[in-house]
Amino acid sequence: MTSKKTSDAGIFLWMVYQSMQKMNLDAAAIFASVHLPDQPPDKFVRRDNSTQSRFWQAAAEISQDSNIGLHVGSNVPAFRGQVIEYLFLSSPTFGDGLKRTIRYQALLTDAMSFKLLFKNETTAIISGLNHPIRHYLECAIGILLIFFKYMSENTFVPIEIGLPYLDGATQEEYFKTWGCPVKLGQIEGYIEFNNDLLGQSSPAYEPELLKIHEHHAKSQLELLNKHKLIEQIEKILASGLLESGEFDQNIVAKHLNRSARSLRADLHLLNTSYEKVIAGYRERLARRLLSQTQENIDQIVYLTGFSEPSAFSRAFKRWTGETPTAYRQRKQK
Repeated sequence: MTSKKTSDAGIFLWMVYQSMQKMNLDAAAIFASVHLPDQPPDKFVRRDNSTQSRFWQAAAEISQDSNIGLHVGSNVPAFRGQVIEYLFLSSPTFGDGLKRTIRYQALLTDAMSFKLLFKNETTAIISGLNHPIRHYLECAIGILLIFFKYMSENTFVPIEIGLPYLDGATQEEYFKTWGCPVKLGQIEGYIEFNNDLLGQSSPAYEPELLKIHEHHAKSQLELLNKHKLIEQIEKILASGLLESGEFDQNIVAKHLNRSARSLRADLHLLNTSYEKVIAGYRERLARRLLSQTQENIDQIVYLTGFSEPSAFSRAFKRWTGETPTAYRQRKQK
């Protein structure tokens, strides 16, 4: 089985950029740490969550703010124009909107897994707020609080927030930012609130629009899951299968615990094929090895899964219009 690769909707990074600009931080230097330009990121491009560690470390160092995620998260604008917002607004109550947000939360991020629980007769909890990067998590909580306040017309008030680590900001800083006590060292991160809010009616409730938005959300979630399939295939290839030469569709399907037929069908839904996925991965790997390493051509032929140098050279010229040697010379000048 392959390990899970997680990602976030582009809207999050866009909001972080807007917040950093508002706070007069050196966004150019911070975004350069993850090789992004000093400009608003594309809202519609999902971002690999694995870059969060490097990003927030740079943000803390450059801003000299040990609570950078907490402060950035409290300055973000409410996220607008996303299917989650429309689902929430067109739901009959705040509780229904919250349940739909949780159901489709992977559209926003699949780095966490939210749950709605009940502590007692008067208190509800949004749990599952766990992430290894403290600044990322505190920024995400800030984004959620602002969103819930916007969706409830400012009636959402957290009673208590729990965080899954021992080292955080001071209680005074948390209270000043989030307006409630914070408990550190919890098994799971959570936001606690009065469950009376769940029954609050939505002034924008519209059953027909809700059906449309839910259908759209389901389609987006299905497409997101299909795209993850390509990432899974590439991870399997990178695990040593490609250089072994044993990477036909049946073998990869077995690694994915599925049939070759279902694999072929799902790739077809993405307007691609197993052959195209293999070719795209090989091309990117070959380009990287030729431009960034000193590996000899025979070794690159082996690592990209070709049986002989002539087959590799023909494929590479088809991909790039250049021979491998010419490409390397141009890139490593």
